[in-house]
Amino acid sequence: MKSTPAEVTSRTETKNPIQVVERMMTLLDVLANHPDPAPLKQIALESGLHPSTAHRILGAMAQSGFVERGDGGTYRLGIRLLELGSLVKSRISLRDTAMPYMLKLHADTGESVNLGIRAGDEIVYVERTSSGRSSVRVVHIVGARAPLHTTASGKLFLVEDGVEAVRDYARRTGLPGSTPSSITDLAALERELDKVRRHDVAFDLDEVETGVRCIAAGIRDDSGELVACLSLSTPSDRFNPDWAPLVRSTATEISRALGYVKRQV
Repeated sequence: MKSTPAEVTSRTETKNPIQVVERMMTLLDVLANHPDPAPLKQIALESGLHPSTAHRILGAMAQSGFVERGDGGTYRLGIRLLELGSLVKSRISLRDTAMPYMLKLHADTGESVNLGIRAGDEIVYVERTSSGRSSVRVVHIVGARAPLHTTASGKLFLVEDGVEAVRDYARRTGLPGSTPSSITDLAALERELDKVRRHDVAFDLDEVETGVRCIAAGIRDDSGELVACLSLSTPSDRFNPDWAPLVRSTATEISRALGYVKRQV
């Protein structure tokens, strides 16, 4: 039985996922040039795609919120793009706002200062100042990831989640260890998080990498949401827990610069 052109196109797209992504980008560019919802025929013409191909890809994009379908088979950019754009904007603003304070903390201590955000069950480091004082390799490089329960920054996010969410996290991840010092037991993690909750600062004592210790405090935005954590990482032989108040006060200054105002109890 002979295949229809549409069936041939569908199979070709399945075999060429990169081509599908490129066509999605083309469709987004076309829609970006239309302030009002555009009909499928016009979108297909401007994108150079067959109407059936454009219709199929737009349908998949609509399911993910990247495109919205209107009356009469028209399409426009979706709300998901606005959400992602706002997220990118907030992170760029966060990094720009935090850097002067990170540099000051770096100058005051001579140690590496990190800015980490949450990505699912991990911390991702998005900015860093490096001390260059030691041959000990510190894992908190830009783009590096580490589990929440082994990092000082991650512990702050787990405290924010609450007891039940922490237990769900433990069941979901199994609390894998990175070093012999990593917390791999739920009861021990809950005790650790209780200390973090009471002192509003968290520690990583050789838990991500042997020979490296860390102090972290949370950064909140104007809505009060915990959006990032500031951390100070040092070789274990230079670790100074007395730096905790300085890390905490620096994180507080960044939060204020982002518009955070602590509510009176």
